[in-house]
Amino acid sequence: MAEKAAVKTSRASMECAEAEPAGGAERSAAATVFVVDDNAGVRKSLRALLESAGLDVETHASGDEFLAAYDPERHGCLLLDVRLRSGSGLDLQDGLRRRKAILPIIVLTGYGDVQTSVRALKAGAFDFLQKPAPPRVLLERIGAAIEFDRQARAAATDRAAVGDRLARLTPREREVMELLTAGRTSREIGLAMGISVRTVEGHRHAVLSKMGVASAAHLVRIALGAVEEGPPPGRTTHVVFPG
Repeated sequence: MAEKAAVKTSRASMECAEAEPAGGAERSAAATVFVVDDNAGVRKSLRALLESAGLDVETHASGDEFLAAYDPERHGCLLLDVRLRSGSGLDLQDGLRRRKAILPIIVLTGYGDVQTSVRALKAGAFDFLQKPAPPRVLLERIGAAIEFDRQARAAATDRAAVGDRLARLTPREREVMELLTAGRTSREIGLAMGISVRTVEGHRHAVLSKMGVASAAHLVRIALGAVEEGPPPGRTTHVVFPG
């Protein structure tokens, strides 16, 4: 099955060599597509296809080999075969999840196993594709996964920056900020805290300045963004089996 998939992918790569990379792949030159598959023919075919689309590729024959070289700071996505000679691809997926890795994973399999696909998707896989995936579909999903990764990393950077700003607030400024984001007026904050409106205004100015915002409305938006969890908008996880 794997050899057959490799042949079909290799042939189709010639057709896709002149095609425009799907899903914004050409805009993600810094991204790497990591391939973990124990079949050398499949790895070679996937490399040819992906490089023909202008993507950087790194291949590994096992999960252990991938983890030995894994750097969580590297941007991109992972193409992961379910059945590996040494362990399961889903075990590698679970290991990455325990490490809190945000690298999107597209799971590939030569078998249309619904139970396996459900497990992969519940564990956070970006997509589950059956081999041989149509090259254009594969490239489109890779482009979407790379963009998802870019958005997730940008959101994480933004949350970290907000966290750094929050750490600069004094306990009293943090209290004023919490009341501001709850929609309280300066007068209401003063009554709640037992301080004058003028003192509240002084704390309010310090909070807005340290948080790098011009208004309480903007403060609310970034405060909410700092505690948001989950993927950025636009994730479209689904299962693709051949028609």
